[in-house]
Amino acid sequence: MNEDKPQEKVEREFGPQPLDAILAERGHSNHALVAVSTEHLTHKMVAKGRKGRKLTRNVQKKIAAALNTLAAKDPEPRVYTPADLFNYHGA
Repeated sequence: MNEDKPQEKVEREFGPQPLDAILAERGHSNHALVAVSTEHLTHKMVAKGRKGRKLTRNVQKKIAAALNTLAAKDPEPRVYTPADLFNYHGA
């Protein structure tokens, strides 16, 4: 390891995300999102998203699409974007 250059700290933890509150409020579980997803979405991706671990923009979009599928079945449907669910922009 070269000690002459300061190492860049990459921010990976963003704290609980709006996604967590929305899922809790609507009574949806991580499994419910994975079950309705038509794309490759895992329980681990959803758990990371709720906790605030950094996700790529692509995974954020997959989570939003799955949530929109679930929300369409709710009594008060709403369409969510990744910006509604995460307080950071995925790489």
